[in-house]
Amino acid sequence: MPDIDKLVKEAEKEIARAKALNDERELKAGRLGLVRDPYHGLPDGSEKRQIKLEDADKRFLQYIRTGEQKALVLDDLGQVLVSPAIEAEISRAVAGIVIMRSLASQRTIEKDRILIRGIDEAEVKWGRLEIGTEVHEKSLVPATPPQYKYVESLNGLSKVGVEMLSDSDFDLANILVDSFARAVADAEEKAFVIGGGHDVEEPQGYATDAVLLADSVVETSAVGAITLEDVLEMVYTLPSKFRRNAVFQFNSLSILELRRLRAESTTGVHEGAFLWVNSPAAGQPSTLAGYPVYTQDNLETLAATEGIIGAFGDFSQYRILDHTSGMSVQRLVELYIESGLHGFILHKRVGGYIQRPQNRPIVLLKEAAA
Repeated sequence: MPDIDKLVKEAEKEIARAKALNDERELKAGRLGLVRDPYHGLPDGSEKRQIKLEDADKRFLQYIRTGEQKALVLDDLGQVLVSPAIEAEISRAVAGIVIMRSLASQRTIEKDRILIRGIDEAEVKWGRLEIGTEVHEKSLVPATPPQYKYVESLNGLSKVGVEMLSDSDFDLANILVDSFARAVADAEEKAFVIGGGHDVEEPQGYATDAVLLADSVVETSAVGAITLEDVLEMVYTLPSKFRRNAVFQFNSLSILELRRLRAESTTGVHEGAFLWVNSPAAGQPSTLAGYPVYTQDNLETLAATEGIIGAFGDFSQYRILDHTSGMSVQRLVELYIESGLHGFILHKRVGGYIQRPQNRPIVLLKEAAA
């Protein structure tokens, strides 16, 4: 019998070691010592935090005010890198706005691209090897030629009032977090959904992925409407292994139509219970056919003939690539001065793509042609 007390003590030591390691990483990232206070600036109702400013952050804020670059770190383009604590808060704010960042998997890379090797799904076979059972060699054969996935350059323009630049360091830091986050969030979300890919220097959106468009599309039964049958077809077209973590994404106007869907009554008319179930708690998504629903206004609306109006699937199979170079800022001093504003271009590098789209981890809903 194992010594339970000994196992518990070993587990406690391991937890303490992991916590210490995590605290050390957080300290190095300059993300400790943050004080919460109510924040009403972001649409998701998240909180802003008064950032504990170190010397690097104060020097960065001085650059924002005056353009002084003394002792600041520059990137390869000669632009000023955002200081660690402020960058961490910008990233946190972006994650609170961009739906896809809460659903997708994410990876940080140092280079401008990664090599994706296409491998068929492994096959297994019952039987003992010592009596001659053979393992099929297909598991070693590439399904598709190797290909590269890239990080692309994203430049978000933000404008800050001249008077705001004279605010205290704490106030200015939070203004920048809000302003810079908004400058990139909309662009990121749009690219992760309908981005055109590396040929147009954008992440590859899931709704424009050529493999999904060829093999994983459900068409609505009629123009300008979504029926219960359409929704169920999406659910059961998705391979069962992806349904456990699956969610819906629809445009706001399409969600309005979905909220009107009702079960069929005993008379054969759709006048039974509504299929839409409102969120049981703040911060939790509503559900449709038992699956969470997220608003995604970058998808087409009904009446956008033959457009992709919805999606259902395991969006953790979409991978976001963030470059380790971080964010950098370029000041535009004179361009908006007549309006009492200073312009700032926030630069970051980010990519995105569907992992193994041939497995159909996402089903797209396309409106029928008129």
